Amino acid sequence: MKPVDHKEEFKQRVREWADKLDVKVVWLAVRPMRNKWASCSTAGHLHFSDELPRLKSELWDYVIVHELLHFSVPNHGKLWRSLMRAHLGEYEAHAG
Repeated sequence: MKPVDHKEEFKQRVREWADKLDVKVVWLAVRPMRNKWASCSTAGHLHFSDELPRLKSELWDYVIVHELLHFSVPNHGKLWRSLMRAHLGEYEAHAG
């Protein structure tokens, strides 16, 4: 039996977080990605792995917020970690 694909639900969750974080998303795609869960560009393009919508929705927020924060903080430094914690609490539990 094929796993349920929640692609539209996932995209809606991305849009909700983008609004909450005041991030302008120009392009949102869910597509096959070989080596990572997501990527973003400074032009406002977001790409998420098509495997994500099939995973537990608790993991969605981690990956979504992770990428959206990169629109304003391009690294994983102290500010980025503080923002992750502010929005998701103990986010490190999902990092693995």
